[in-house]
Amino acid sequence: MGTHEHEADGTVRGRTGTGVRAEARPRPTMDRDTLAELHRLHASALLRALLRLTSGDRGKAEDMLQETFLRAWQHPQALTRGPAHGRPWLFTVARRIAIDHFRAQSARAKELGDETPEDRAALEDPYEDVVTAHVVDDALAELPEHHRQVLVELHLNDRSTGDAAVVLGIPPGTVKSRNFYAVRALRPVLERHGLGPV
Repeated sequence: MGTHEHEADGTVRGRTGTGVRAEARPRPTMDRDTLAELHRLHASALLRALLRLTSGDRGKAEDMLQETFLRAWQHPQALTRGPAHGRPWLFTVARRIAIDHFRAQSARAKELGDETPEDRAALEDPYEDVVTAHVVDDALAELPEHHRQVLVELHLNDRSTGDAAVVLGIPPGTVKSRNFYAVRALRPVLERHGLGPV
C-alpha cells in the first residue's frame, strides 16, 4: 500500500507523483418529504409577504420564494427543530433575498447614470428599512386593534403617553398598560416574521 500526500489544493499524490483530485464530500441537503412539509406549512404566508415587498409583482415574489426554499434545501441544519418551527428562519432568508434583489436592481439603475462611486456612498441601507417596515406592518396587523393602536401612536407616531391618551380617548394609565401587553404580544409575532425580539 503506497503513501499519499495531500497537497494544498486538495490533490492527493501517491508514490508515482500523479495527482488524483480528492473527492469532496457532498453537502447534506434536506430530504424531499421535509422540504414538501416546510413548503406546505409556510409557502403561502411567505408568498403573501413577498408580494407586499414587491408591490404585487407575482413573478418576482415567486422567484424570491423559490430561492428561499432552495436555501432551506441547501441548509437543513438551520431547521433542525422541524418544519413546523421553520417560519422565522424562512422569513429572515426571504427578507435578505428581497433586500439583495432591491440592492442589485438599484445598482444596475445607477450604473446607467453618470455618478461616481463616491457620489453613491450611503451611510445606511434604505432597502433594509423598507423591507423591515413592511414586515412590521404585517406583524402589527396580527395584533388586536386596541394593542395595534397604542403601538402606532406611541412608537410609530412618536406621541407621549398623554398625547396618545387624548388621540385614543382613553386614560394615560390605560395607554401604559396596553403598551406593556402589546409589546409583549408583538415579540413572538416579529420572531415568526424573522425580525427577532424587539
